[in-house]
Amino acid sequence: MPTLPAPRAARTLAPVVALLAALLATACSTPPSETSVRPGANERFLDPALDVDEFVQMFEGESREIAVHRAAILARLDLRSGMEIADVGAGTGLFMEPFARAVGPTGVVYAVDISPGFIEHLTDRARDEGLDQVRPVLCPEDSVGLPADSVDLVFVCDTYHHFEFPMTTLASIRSALRPGGRLVIVDFERIPGTSRDWVLGHVRIGKAETVAEVTAAGFEYTGELPVDGLAENYMIAFRAP
Repeated sequence: MPTLPAPRAARTLAPVVALLAALLATACSTPPSETSVRPGANERFLDPALDVDEFVQMFEGESREIAVHRAAILARLDLRSGMEIADVGAGTGLFMEPFARAVGPTGVVYAVDISPGFIEHLTDRARDEGLDQVRPVLCPEDSVGLPADSVDLVFVCDTYHHFEFPMTTLASIRSALRPGGRLVIVDFERIPGTSRDWVLGHVRIGKAETVAEVTAAGFEYTGELPVDGLAENYMIAFRAP
């Protein structure tokens, strides 16, 4: 018995139905975008009128624990010549010069930040100091903006609590790290009844919650890295799969 052609209406609707099915499949397979955990947390860094000199004094002064003990922190990272690393939340460049010296002329230091003002400052500073291995990277607020499998280490110092989109940003860090690469986070201890009021009001989560959040993003927690002199900050390490 010969096959009869489909009615004209069915033939006309078939491409539309197929398109709708494809769109629905795409929508179902694409995860929803992450909601900011702290809207507006980084507004001052995105301000076109950002006073970088003010932050140089704040970030690199002797009143900041991280600045005072920078060498001790660096020693725990076990950096070697030729490594490619990323300083996420590089700010004014507190670690830029020692990182560059540690990886040597054959290494690479990606100085990553969301602030155009900081990136301009880092670019000028790297040029003036002859740090050819430093590559400033302006990233969006939900990604580190680095190619896949491009770095051996991601260092995040006093910046994790500024991640507005932590899970999305962690996914981008995991992608940027080579297999077995390390993520090291330095951030503030947040202990109610012990930490300063500024820390309690400014820092989103404490160490235990940070570990839980990062491991939920697929990283292996490899432990705390004690640093002599750090009282208000902790240093913890993870490994990418």
